[in-house]
Amino acid sequence: MNDQSYDINSNGIFRFLRKRRNVLFITSALAFISSIIFSLLIEDKYESSVVLFPSTTTSISRALLNDENYKEKDFLEFGEEEEAEQLIQLLNSDTIRNYIINKFDLMNHYDINPEAEYRQTELYEEYKSNIDFYRTKFMSVKIEVLDTDKEYAAKIANEISKKVDEVRNSILQKAAKQGFVIVEKEYNNLVEEINRMEDTLNQIRAKGVQDYEIQVEMLSNQYGAALVKGNNAAAKVLEDKLDTVSKYGGKYLSLVQQMEYEREKLSDLRKVYAEARVNAESTIDQTFIVNRAYASEKASYPIRWLIVVGSTVATFLFTMIVLILFDPKA
Repeated sequence: MNDQSYDINSNGIFRFLRKRRNVLFITSALAFISSIIFSLLIEDKYESSVVLFPSTTTSISRALLNDENYKEKDFLEFGEEEEAEQLIQLLNSDTIRNYIINKFDLMNHYDINPEAEYRQTELYEEYKSNIDFYRTKFMSVKIEVLDTDKEYAAKIANEISKKVDEVRNSILQKAAKQGFVIVEKEYNNLVEEINRMEDTLNQIRAKGVQDYEIQVEMLSNQYGAALVKGNNAAAKVLEDKLDTVSKYGGKYLSLVQQMEYEREKLSDLRKVYAEARVNAESTIDQTFIVNRAYASEKASYPIRWLIVVGSTVATFLFTMIVLILFDPKA
């Protein structure tokens, strides 16, 4: 029963097509010719692309000067999904977009009226329609540029890949320089504090205090011996020395202990200072370019045969549906 119904439906469709073949043919032929003319009026666009990988590290010092206590990813490794997404965010930033617009004078290149009310919106939309960034399945990032000028397309793609590295380094260096200023100030303050303590110790040493505990023991023994021998003059001299050592000994011990602690801090801070200075004053490539853009020999847009076939088939189906709706008994 199902087979018979299918045959009836099929026969009905074929009868309908035979009956309305002239209308269907004319509309499809008109659509075919119109789509050819329309596709020929569309200006050719050439595609150029750059494929690059982000790096894994953002700290030069930790990548190159790290010690056994810190494990940083190798700066020669390719980044993964997180780094690729961050790179795409940078590529879509206003900094890069405005730089490319100004460098290549895209307002004039895209034939946008500079006096138009919504010229900026039109320019940004044109930019977005011609320049695209996306992550590939291999975790690389692809920069695709379409342009009516094949040389322009390649130049824009290569310039974007170059600029994104500069922008990323600029962001990192800005933070690194701010961090270096803080560390440098703390480092210099600590050095000055140690120097002040050293000066104070030298003043105490000038008064005869060299090693408090040893001096006290030695002077006490000598003082006692002088008293036993009845040498009052020597005892008086030793008593004065003991008074001086006792007067400045506590401060001497305190400064020695404090200096030892501060020097340990300075040793640790010196490592941080060296790392901060490297990060603030040095840069490395933040991206690895796999393929640079080149001028394409063949236009990639529009795909004319697809426009013609798609328009013709769509017109044929639309006409058939309209005829069935208005003449269901046909």
